[in-house]
Amino acid sequence: MRKAFTLIELLVVIAIIGSLSALLLPNFMGARERARDSQRKSDLKQIQKAFEMYKQDQSPPSFPAVLPVAGACWSSLGSCAGNIYMNRFPTDPSVGGSYYYSVNNSDLTYTLCACIENVADPDVQTGIANCSVCSTCQSGPCYIVNQP
Repeated sequence: MRKAFTLIELLVVIAIIGSLSALLLPNFMGARERARDSQRKSDLKQIQKAFEMYKQDQSPPSFPAVLPVAGACWSSLGSCAGNIYMNRFPTDPSVGGSYYYSVNNSDLTYTLCACIENVADPDVQTGIANCSVCSTCQSGPCYIVNQP
């Protein structure tokens, strides 16, 4: 007599493994979304600090017309010479994502914005009325950083 697993035992084990993976996969995907959102928030805070340094160096104080290219060095003289504001300008961690920027040099205010994946994040603003800079975030929430 040979000892082996029966078909029923194998099906039960496969069903248990399938159920456990079905429970764990959404939690794993949610953790990845939260990690990308944390990176976005951190990037916007760093950009905000770099903007404040840039504004202090300008006479009269002003802001750049557009954001620097992602991955490029942002400095006062270009090509990482002079006052360096950011060694490497950050990019959105998701494919195709980007950071948005609106400036008003007359009263020296600015708004930085990023689209957030986690709709339950307590730091987000929903609705296009609250997030006019993030025109592409119409269906989801966005995270906004204003001048301090």
